Amino acid sequence: MASYKENRTAQIRLVSSHNEVYEPCDDSFALVDALLANRSNLLEHCPTMCMEIGCGSGYVITSLALILGRERGGVNYIATDINPNAVKVTRETLDAHGVDAELILTDIASGLENRLAGLVDVMVVNPPYVPTPEDEVGAEGIISSWAGGENGRRVIDRVLPVADHLLSEKGWLYMVTLTANNPSEICLQMKKKGYASTIIIQRSTEEESLHIIKFWRDSDTTVDEVTDQSLIGFLGSLLSQIPLFSLWRGSNSNDNC
Repeated sequence: MASYKENRTAQIRLVSSHNEVYEPCDDSFALVDALLANRSNLLEHCPTMCMEIGCGSGYVITSLALILGRERGGVNYIATDINPNAVKVTRETLDAHGVDAELILTDIASGLENRLAGLVDVMVVNPPYVPTPEDEVGAEGIISSWAGGENGRRVIDRVLPVADHLLSEKGWLYMVTLTANNPSEICLQMKKKGYASTIIIQRSTEEESLHIIKFWRDSDTTVDEVTDQSLIGFLGSLLSQIPLFSLWRGSNSNDNC
């Protein structure tokens, strides 16, 4: 039995795999690191509904449940994926760690708009963010897990309004982005919808520079017009908030937002 890297909450094991399912990699690890860094805040947040869009192997939704604690009652977990093999692998990962979640085979959150409107307190998304030809977006098989179209934004730009619709008044969104996705523009787009944001983790690998961004509702952030100068200032403000986290294999992370 293969093992994923061990975090400080639990050892998430690779109990099942499929050649058409994306296995945890640097982006998955960075997202879970961000949740670990925010653990104290997540516990104080007392979410009752947590959701992952695009669950893949189940690594992130399982980690989130273990971070919040299996003994903590009253938390419902739901995860979606367009890939039926991913739903199967996620179920096996959840079961192996004593965690339960409702798994739904769907595109992003199609069919859940009415049921979950304004109910999701924590949403986690590792979207297909890699810049690719447009015709690869939504293709069958594992390619759909990374193909993001032009600038890697095709799926991200579909997820954002869905998140806005499903998040509760106290809802938090954690999203993986790539430098090529223009994360500052994503933040400004969400700012216009009334969301504040901060970069929880920025991590560079041999192939990419990842940003894990947290969004939350804040009416004071609403803007009517964004100029080039404000874009520069906003990006600078975001970058100044990046905490210096080590890889989870190393020393303990801070719990500050």
